[in-house]
Amino acid sequence: MLIALATIGVILIAAFLSYVATRPDSFRIERVTNINAPPEKIFPLIDNFQQWEDWSPWEKVDPNLLRSYSGAASGKGAVYVWQGNREVGVGRMEIVESAPPSLVLIKIDFEEPMTAHNTIKFELERQDTTTRVTQAMYGPSPFLSKLFGIFCNMEQMVGGKFEEGLASLKALAEKPV
Repeated sequence: MLIALATIGVILIAAFLSYVATRPDSFRIERVTNINAPPEKIFPLIDNFQQWEDWSPWEKVDPNLLRSYSGAASGKGAVYVWQGNREVGVGRMEIVESAPPSLVLIKIDFEEPMTAHNTIKFELERQDTTTRVTQAMYGPSPFLSKLFGIFCNMEQMVGGKFEEGLASLKALAEKPV
C-alpha cells in the first residue's frame, strides 16, 4: 500500500512538473491609458528616474526605500538602483533607449526576492488632444518563474501596479502648471 501511494505521488509530481514545463517561455504584461496632455509634457516624467518618486506605485510601498541614481540624469544611460522591504525587493533599472517624446526602453534586473531580467517599454502616441501611453514589461520565463506563475497571477499583480502607476502619471501630467 505504501509503495502504491509513493508511486502515485511520484506520478502526480512528475505530471505537475511536466505541466509547469509546458507553460510559455516568455511573458508580456501591458496596460494602456489616455492622458490629456501632450507627449512632450509626459515624456520627461518617464525618462528621468528621479521623477518616478512622484508617480510610481512601488515608491509608496516602502517608506524606507533606499534609492540611488547614477549615469545620465535622464535618457539613455540613466540608472536607478533600489533596496527595499520584501515587497519592493532589490534591483536596478537602466534606460537603454530614449526617443523623445515617444519611447523609453528600460532594462530591469531584480535581485530579491527573486532574480529576473526583463524589459520595460513605455510608448507615447499623440492622438488628437490626448496621448496614448502604453507600459509593458516582458522577458523570459525560466522554470522557476513558470512555477511561481502557477501560484501567483503575475498579470493581475504587476498589471494592477501598472494601472496604479499610469493613473498617478495621468494625474501628474494633467495637473495645471
